This record gives sequence, C-alpha cells and structure tokens, in this order.
Amino acid sequence: MPGDRGFLGVSLPAPEAVTSAGTRPEVVTLIKQLARPMLASMFVVGGYGTFMNPERVAAKAEPVVGAMSERIPVLPQETVTAVRLNSAVQVVAGTLLSLGFLPRASAAALAGSLVPTTAAGHRFWEIDDAQDRAQQRIHFLKNVAMLGGLLLAASERPKKHACLHNPLHRPGR
Repeated sequence: MPGDRGFLGVSLPAPEAVTSAGTRPEVVTLIKQLARPMLASMFVVGGYGTFMNPERVAAKAEPVVGAMSERIPVLPQETVTAVRLNSAVQVVAGTLLSLGFLPRASAAALAGSLVPTTAAGHRFWEIDDAQDRAQQRIHFLKNVAMLGGLLLAASERPKKHACLHNPLHRPGR
C-alpha cells in the first residue's frame, strides 16, 4: 500500500503526494519559482535597455515594423515608437512572469514580442561574412529556444485544473 514500506523496505510516498509526472508538488513549485525569473530576466534587462535607447535597434527593426504595421493597423508605423512599445511589453510581461503573476498571459505576451525582435535583430541569412553569420545564427537559435520555453510556460495548466487530469486526483478516489 502506498505510504507503507515498499520494495526492500523503501518508504513510498502516498499517491496524493506525487504529481502525474512522478515529482512532489513542492519540488515542482520550487522549480517554477526559480525558472520563471530565469526565463524572464533577459526580457526585463534587454527590454529596459531598448526602451531607454530605442535608436540603437531602430534601423534593424525598420523593415519588420513596416511590414507588420501594414498588416496590423493598430501597430505604430513609426519605428522608434514600435520598438519602445515592444520593449515596454517585454519589461512589464517579464516582470509579471518573474513574480508569478499571470504567468500564462505574461509568457504569451513575451512570446509575441520575441518573434518580431528575432526577425529584426538576427537575420543571419542576409549576412555575407561567415563569422558574423554564425554569431547571428546562434542568437537566432537562442531566441527560438527561449520561444519554446515561453510557449511551454504559456501552455501550462493552472494548478486547479491540472489535478483533474491526474487519475490519482479525480474526485471520488
């Protein structure tokens, strides 16, 4: 019986003390408390720097801002304004994610802001110099990896719903 001495006298946790992934809820909570600020840190720091000095990336962002503002009329057409808006989203959503407030919405907002940032800033396919192209490819792939982490965070089920999908936690068990 769970909670009793199991195989070779090893104490087994009760089923309600283990998640469907086989880890204890307090370990999962600790991991989330550490991972969210780690994931958000680049957005808060980078977003703040870009917000304070948008001109340093405006030239690279101009083609992407122009294409996006043509397709999405509510976006600003002026490049510096669009860059500032994107960086403000990164600072606010990154801060919220790192604090654990609205983590799914914050992660989704960061994912949405990362796509144009990556498209504008790391166009490795347009670079002739092999060393510069390799560096930009690394940055592009790093952003793709961060996008993957953000999508995982955005798709994570809230705690109250997660237990309904675990057969050990269904009502009546």
